[in-house]
Amino acid sequence: MAITIYTLCTLTSLACAWLLFCSYRRTGHRLLFWSGASFAVLTINNVFLMLDKVVFPDVYLLPVRQVSALVAVLLLLYGLIYEKE
Repeated sequence: MAITIYTLCTLTSLACAWLLFCSYRRTGHRLLFWSGASFAVLTINNVFLMLDKVVFPDVYLLPVRQVSALVAVLLLLYGLIYEKE
C-alpha cells in the first residue's frame, strides 16, 4: 500500500511540474517557472522518499530528502519574493 501512495505522490508532483512548465512556455510568466522548478525538485524529493522507505530501507536518506525539500521551498520563495508582474 505504501508503494502505491509514494508512486501516486511522485506522479502527482511530476504532473504539476509539467503543467506549470507548459503554462510558463505559453504565457511567459516567471512565477510559473519558479513554481514548476519547485515542483520538479519536489518530484525528486518524492523519489528519494520512495528510495528511502521502499528500495533501501537500511540506508538513512533523511538528510538528502530534507535538503531537496529545502531547495524546493527556496525556489518557490525566491519566485514569490523577487518575481513581480
